[in-house]
Amino acid sequence: MTLDVLIRGGTVFDGSGTPGVPADVAIQDGRVVAVASGEALRGATAGAVIDATGHYVTPGFIDIHTHSDRTILVNPRMESKIRQGVTTEVGGNCGSGVAPALGEAVPRAKEGRAAGIAIEDRTWPTMAAYFEHIERAGIAGNYATWCGHGTLRASTVGYAMRAPTADEHAQMERLLRESLEAGAFGLSTGLIYVPSGYAQTEEIARLASVVREYGGLYTSHIRNEASGLLEAVEEALEIGRRGGVAVQIAHHKAAGRGNWGKVIDSLALMDRARGEGIDVACDQYPYVASSTGLSSILPTWALEGGREQLVVRLGDTTQRGTIRQEMVETRPEWGSLIEGQGWHNVLIARCPSDPAMQGRRLGELADERGTDPFDLTFDVLVANDGNVGCIFFSMSEDDVRTVMRWKHTMIGSDANSVAPYGQLGDGKPHPRSYGTFARVLGHYVREEGILTWETAIHKMTGQPAARLGLKDRGLLREGQWADVTVFDPETVADEATFIDPHRYATGIAHVLVNGVPVIRDGEHTGSLSGRLLRRGVDS
Repeated sequence: MTLDVLIRGGTVFDGSGTPGVPADVAIQDGRVVAVASGEALRGATAGAVIDATGHYVTPGFIDIHTHSDRTILVNPRMESKIRQGVTTEVGGNCGSGVAPALGEAVPRAKEGRAAGIAIEDRTWPTMAAYFEHIERAGIAGNYATWCGHGTLRASTVGYAMRAPTADEHAQMERLLRESLEAGAFGLSTGLIYVPSGYAQTEEIARLASVVREYGGLYTSHIRNEASGLLEAVEEALEIGRRGGVAVQIAHHKAAGRGNWGKVIDSLALMDRARGEGIDVACDQYPYVASSTGLSSILPTWALEGGREQLVVRLGDTTQRGTIRQEMVETRPEWGSLIEGQGWHNVLIARCPSDPAMQGRRLGELADERGTDPFDLTFDVLVANDGNVGCIFFSMSEDDVRTVMRWKHTMIGSDANSVAPYGQLGDGKPHPRSYGTFARVLGHYVREEGILTWETAIHKMTGQPAARLGLKDRGLLREGQWADVTVFDPETVADEATFIDPHRYATGIAHVLVNGVPVIRDGEHTGSLSGRLLRRGVDS
């Protein structure tokens, strides 16, 4: 037998949650043709033989929550993700996305979420056109996407803080249907962001019922992850109930010291809902800090009309004072990330107008400059047209561990695929872009024992594949596409830090995508063997 690739001598974890076993993996024409132990493949030859002695061989990791919608086109090598073993990314999360972009959605779709990543002077009016572009360009890993509610709303209602008219809602439904028919896996919302956050429950539930017709999922950055966490989870469950769809709670957490421990109650809510027949699960990144735009701490009315209007309001003394006053009051429905944290827990990740601020904390900067932190925040937003990326240290380690242990939690980075060079090497992005999966394995499995190896691998492979309905990915079994990650359990680790984030994970020896080595002996081969995955075709 002559094979394309033969992986010898490793311990195979098949992604189902069962313990690893010594076995060889045979690959031909992009698929696994055998997983066998003992002498079964002893006489086989292959064009490429990978020695996996002392390593774990697993299905390629599936990052179920990413924001790589444009970065995969800036850097199709998908460096920071593929080098930590990720072979499939799922974009379009938190209500964002680059397609379908019409009307007021066009300017926002030209840049990466909270990163200001401009690619080219073009957008895609349909999901199908976006997919065609990806397939022409080529990518190193596989890519799937949700349809973002914020993009739908911006394309029809714009950034107006009101309910859609009947005609506007019909337009959103049409765009959503077109996206689902093109292969999007469902609908995402970002209910702390505008314009998605201007929607009421009924609007989203009606769109979710469209998703049900296509067998898709509803995933949400819920309306509040702080003092209103439980109410926000209830809303997501109600949308699932009314829409008749499965619900995915994005990057589940409790933000703000006063809310620590609430995840015990939120997980109990989800367990009860599952008992009632609502298919709810969540994803999580393994850090105590989140990351998003600095403007997200403002009251939502301040962002009505988009960033241009925000800058106008911050330039008006009266409106600026009103914004400050309402921030101090911290109304729970805003889900303000500043709630219960303090300015010293806000780190600037990206600030083009003053790069020296990157990697510094707002409280420290305000103290050094002898200025009020509110004024500093408003001035920085104005200087950068409202687009400043920040990291918020708001969660507890105990909560991270609690959510991670929940049976229905999957791993998702909530991050762009980036690289330490070129346009994507700017700023101080959250280290989750480089380290999410390696951190779970190295820190939470090997060092802390929070999960077993087989459970952690299942949360990264078979579990998200089943959630997405990917029928031939996520498991290392005969007939499956050969997305494979080979790592050293003794050395796998995240190296990226909040101050020095552009550092690749270590211990990931080999990564294959559709049977082709993309990482070989820790180095990128340059292969662009990834595929665009479509719901209904690949599910």
